[in-house]
Amino acid sequence: MTLPQIVLRAEHVDFVRDGTSLLSDISLTVRPGEHWALLGANGAGKTTLLRLLGALAHPTRGRVEVLGHELGRIDVRELRSYVGHVDPRHPLRSPLRVRDVVLTGITNSVEPVPRWRPTGEQERHADRLLALLGLTERGRARWPTLSQGERGRTLVARALMPSPRLLLLDEPATGLDLVGREQLVDRLDALGTSRPELASVLVTHHLEELPSGTTHAMLLRDGVCLASGPVREVLTDGLVSACFAHPVRLRRDEGRWSVRTRRGPGAG
Repeated sequence: MTLPQIVLRAEHVDFVRDGTSLLSDISLTVRPGEHWALLGANGAGKTTLLRLLGALAHPTRGRVEVLGHELGRIDVRELRSYVGHVDPRHPLRSPLRVRDVVLTGITNSVEPVPRWRPTGEQERHADRLLALLGLTERGRARWPTLSQGERGRTLVARALMPSPRLLLLDEPATGLDLVGREQLVDRLDALGTSRPELASVLVTHHLEELPSGTTHAMLLRDGVCLASGPVREVLTDGLVSACFAHPVRLRRDEGRWSVRTRRGPGAG
């Protein structure tokens, strides 16, 4: 599969579940090397949209193209091998070693596939990803012993194992403390240097979790897009305040965002 000039395209997408509209008239185009953030309050439709973009669900109306192929006209199992998913709710129950968790990214399975063995090159690739995510010394550690931050970085390495062209991250900093969040964000930024052609879409409702390499953003509220485009045009005081229905003031320092409540005149 040759790399298209457009990695993702959603056109006038609606998604209805049990008679309830979760997304309405959403359009989005993601190109190689772009790093998007989907932002909004809880229930805004961010994860639903991410599932559509990752070929895990189909739109009720509209079109979704992933890597040049329209959903409904291609075997989604083929598409998923080119899309890396990072979900902090990874349902692993057994005490796998970190390196083995990363290797399950090849088979896209939670547990190792019986009688499947990685090649030497696949094992070396896993080791390179562990190094990239700062986990070399934890490669033999067991999954239950990992901190939440180490688990998050392990799942990023797992998602990168099949060398995807698209990385989808569903609130990857969920449950992380300050250090764990900063380590994860730093490693995500490093991907922009090591994999300049990789596109990504990150779901969050905390602007502080955005890597400095974030290029574009979409603001969602109640399943509707309020704004979409380059971050400097979308992440403004007015638009983010409207998105979260609360007056806020944004600040950007060395590429990272912070948010504070915007207080009116005379506020103490």
